[in-house]
Order: sequence, then structure tokens, then C-alpha cells
Amino acid sequence: MTEEEKDALIASLKSSEVTVKFKKVSGDERTMRCTLQESVIPPATKEDPLSQKKVRAVSPEVCSVWDIEAAGWRSFRWENIISVE
Repeated sequence: MTEEEKDALIASLKSSEVTVKFKKVSGDERTMRCTLQESVIPPATKEDPLSQKKVRAVSPEVCSVWDIEAAGWRSFRWENIISVE
């Protein structure tokens, strides 16, 4: 995935819900409805480090997002994305 594609996906995540299909590290495929909309994700807390933007941005190989269905922080590797809707 190019840097432009990553930037476009992050912009989409910040403005709406996005469905991302990706291959998990275990090899399983997963489809996740996710977002980075400030109005949807809960406020940051000390107890949940992933809620803090600095922590979420640590690894350039991974994108941390709010999983709408699981109501929790999840992540996927950029290189493992199969499709985005």
C-alpha cells in the first residue's frame, strides 16, 4: 500500500465508517467495520493506552482503529489489507 493510499484510508476513517478486510497475523481473514471519527471513539484514558494518539501512532507498519462492532481498539498491518470499502 502506497503512502497516498494510507493517507486516503486514514482520511476516510476520520470522516466515516470503513470496512477493512485483512489477513490476521495468524493467517485468518477478518472483516472489520472501523473508524477514527472523534465523535464515535471514547475519550482517552490512562487505563487504556491505545486510546491515546501518541501510542496509536507508534508503529508505521500498523494502523490502530476503533472496531465499531467490538467497541474496542484493534489494529491491522498495512501490508495485510485485502480490500477497503
